[in-house]
Amino acid sequence: MDKHEVQEFIAKRVAKELEDGSIVNLGIGLPTKVANYIPDDVEVLFQSENGFVGLGPSQTEDTYDPDIVNAGGQPVTIKPGGAFFDSAVSFGIIRGGHVDLTVLGALQVDEKGNIANYMIPGKLVPGMGGAMDLLNGAKKVIVAMQHTAKGNHKILKECNLPLTAQGAVDTIITEMGVIKVTTEGLLLTEINPEFTIEQVQEATEAKLYVDKELKKMKA
Repeated sequence: MDKHEVQEFIAKRVAKELEDGSIVNLGIGLPTKVANYIPDDVEVLFQSENGFVGLGPSQTEDTYDPDIVNAGGQPVTIKPGGAFFDSAVSFGIIRGGHVDLTVLGALQVDEKGNIANYMIPGKLVPGMGGAMDLLNGAKKVIVAMQHTAKGNHKILKECNLPLTAQGAVDTIITEMGVIKVTTEGLLLTEINPEFTIEQVQEATEAKLYVDKELKKMKA
């Protein structure tokens, strides 16, 4: 799979984690693609931190409106019944614990559920955005990312980049598998059939524990 196919595969699998009736926030980048793959029998309310609820799929030529964008500046749609508001209300929703699930990308995640996703020292970055608020305010956190970066580990024993939050991550979903963060360590619960357990472990610095009922990962 090329980069685009990998991201779409991950987004489709993340979409299966969404629970009916939940309020969900999608981080910029790969996570925004999740909105395009909501199961037909699941109704969720997407909250966009730049100020609205009711975020819908990406725009098409027929639905193009330059005034409706997500937190990453990408053109999106808004569903009937959606609402716009200012940043104070938006972050009040997040900080008030009203977001059931947030899906974020990451530079690094470690075996304790720590996450670094906003900066690399020495490189110019726009800022933390809402990541810290989401990681501490959402009831559940899923990290959706490619398993490695140019062959370098992203799932580590311990993050070495500045942390965005400590112990916040519940689940990691990559093109190689689904990993749950537990008190005992990282538990591999699903594996992409294109890879072996040994290959997934080789691509992961932290030790992986394998679920006795390991399932095949399907997008």
